[in-house]
Amino acid sequence: MNRQAQAAVLFLLGASLLHAATTDLYLRYVKQGLRPLVLVSGAVLIAAALATAWYERKRARSRKQAQTQAQHPGAEHPGARNAHTEHVDAEHAHREPRISWLLVLPLLALILVAPPALGSYSATRTGTALQEPLAYPDLPAADPLPLNVVDYAGRAVYDHGRTLQDRRIQLTGFLALDRDGTPYLVRMALNCCAADAQPVKVALTGQVPPVLQPDTWLRVTGTYTPRRTKDPVNGGPIPFIEVTEAKPVAEPTDPYDESWNG
Repeated sequence: MNRQAQAAVLFLLGASLLHAATTDLYLRYVKQGLRPLVLVSGAVLIAAALATAWYERKRARSRKQAQTQAQHPGAEHPGARNAHTEHVDAEHAHREPRISWLLVLPLLALILVAPPALGSYSATRTGTALQEPLAYPDLPAADPLPLNVVDYAGRAVYDHGRTLQDRRIQLTGFLALDRDGTPYLVRMALNCCAADAQPVKVALTGQVPPVLQPDTWLRVTGTYTPRRTKDPVNGGPIPFIEVTEAKPVAEPTDPYDESWNG
């Protein structure tokens, strides 16, 4: 892989990052707040690619001039000419291994394949990452009250549901089934990127759909219940919600929950 090819790969990678950041594709990899960094990274890679291409073009021009001088030596000192010619020949003789082109494969994967969001497989093999919130802001008077899974779970466990009493709650997440068949509504919480995503789980009871398919996205409406259980993976607390209604919904544009501060 010569420098021109390296520049092309850098350019394509930078363009891919810009494409991801100007669409919703980047949400499969990092949290929403990191979009500016993805844009800057793409711009830097493109600038590096253009600089590399310019440098290589300049070097090729110098090499061509050296070859011309070697053919028409004129007044140039023979020893200096021979040393320069040998250096040019050595550059031409050097060939990078073809296996280096395998570096293009991850780039093609980034361009052609959008990875699915983490789902029930990861959720059932990782313990809940629920942590005590720093504060419990006042909730709006909406009915039903839309909450994210992390917020509901934190209030239900650590605030003992005081701000959830006598409220109809609406949660959205994907389904995961525990080893004993207990259904969980889950959101994968991000600290930075998908690589550090961890699940926060809310167990379902009440009018749960009779047929449950893991990874199905549901919007459930229900009420707070003091019932809770322990995560079989790490023993962490998992609150329940008493379901009164459950509807399948499409996977959201941003499938991760960014309200977690783990």
